[in-house]
Amino acid sequence: MAKVPPGVGPRFPQLVVLFGATGDLSRRKLLPGLYHLVSAGFIPGCRIIGVSLDDIDADGFRKIARASLDEFFNRKVTDRDWEAFARSLDYVPLGAGPEALRSAVEAAEQTFEGESRRLHYLSVPPNAALAAVRMISEAGLVDRARIVMEKPFGTDLASAVSLNAKLHDVFTEDQIFRIDHFLGKEPAQNILAFRFANGLFEPIWNRNFIDHVQIDVPETLGLGKRAGFYEQTGAYRDMVVTHLFQILAFMAMEPPTALEPAPISEEKNKVFRSMLPILPGDVVRGQYTGYRTEEGVDPESDTETLIALKCYIDNWRWAGVPFFLRTGKRMAEGQRIISIAFREPPKSMFPPGSGVGAQGPDHLTFDLADASKMSLSFYGKRPGPGMRLDKLSLQFAMHDTGMIGEVLEAYERLILDAMRGDHTLFNTADGIERLWQVSTQLLEAPPPVRLYAPGSWGPKSIHQLIAPHAWRLPFERVWRDPNGTGS
Repeated sequence: MAKVPPGVGPRFPQLVVLFGATGDLSRRKLLPGLYHLVSAGFIPGCRIIGVSLDDIDADGFRKIARASLDEFFNRKVTDRDWEAFARSLDYVPLGAGPEALRSAVEAAEQTFEGESRRLHYLSVPPNAALAAVRMISEAGLVDRARIVMEKPFGTDLASAVSLNAKLHDVFTEDQIFRIDHFLGKEPAQNILAFRFANGLFEPIWNRNFIDHVQIDVPETLGLGKRAGFYEQTGAYRDMVVTHLFQILAFMAMEPPTALEPAPISEEKNKVFRSMLPILPGDVVRGQYTGYRTEEGVDPESDTETLIALKCYIDNWRWAGVPFFLRTGKRMAEGQRIISIAFREPPKSMFPPGSGVGAQGPDHLTFDLADASKMSLSFYGKRPGPGMRLDKLSLQFAMHDTGMIGEVLEAYERLILDAMRGDHTLFNTADGIERLWQVSTQLLEAPPPVRLYAPGSWGPKSIHQLIAPHAWRLPFERVWRDPNGTGS
């Protein structure tokens, strides 16, 4: 196991209270992530207390944790590490109440030497979050604590303001960590490094050189067992406010005064304050055929499973540059990309038929999957006589560096940051409320949903939305294989 660099993990041992401990997110991401952080030495002592509706004991919780590792953990589980992790687990049924939780926390903290900190992770549906906050308060577990909140943070401006106010009755803003797992991914953070560490790109990162930007996150997955949740939210509330707008802010923000939480959050919030209201006429809402027949879905549901929109940032750097966002369920491919289209140069010097401009503008594309990839496309001369141009590309993948094994999964990185008190990759109350504010016109007067076939790229009207440009997905050229066998 590689040695953990100093300063990467928290200073103090951590007591984690995991609400929703037997749920899907906990089993898929949180328990495997905590196991890795503990076994790799990122946390100097850790105890985990699971809390959920299930009436089980600590041994039952350990069985669930072990099953989650066997199914979802992509590294080797050693007997020694598992036995140590299993000893750190305890469980309190939700019905046992706040006194039982407090007793379990006090017993766990007595095993630490010296100071410790508490991390309350609310892996629960939105309508159960405030009940969990009340339980934490009644158990007297607010001191030395931080709380991680899962999305969505409200469903409109009024509900977001109310939720934040009720949270602030118990926790201060610097104790609250509103999680967005997209920003925990290595490639999202790589955008900051790419922009601000390279003199080649920062000077052209503005309206003078960039024609438009696409943030495209299609999914092949359907609803699974989330029909009840999805009927209340839809694609816009579920994905755009909490994920895509956050990525937009990383891409569009001004240089922060330092790579520290407060300056970065302030620059992100400046982007949000500069956003113009989302107009219903700049939005396409789609619903895949068959959605209304799924279990738990209203037969006359107007909920969108796809959203595509155009928005603008009205500031000096980005005035007039359209940002196109798209995400949806049951689409042709699962991708997560940012694609930046550069303005095209004059072409008068090139002879007719040369091919210049025939394949669209030059693009810089970031793949936001767990392993960083980026591509810069450009025109180059085809070998041979005459002036014939083809679209070529320079590509980079994290696999090329030999460091892919050092990449933390998004939830692992964000749990570690919350333990350290680092808000860099988390959402603020002001930012979330501003995003709901710019969404008000759309939420009050949404355009009708348009049907699209499962496995497609959405309804035809998405092409009218982006015209005269074109969606970058599907790619004309695939990403090159790291073994050199791709195109």
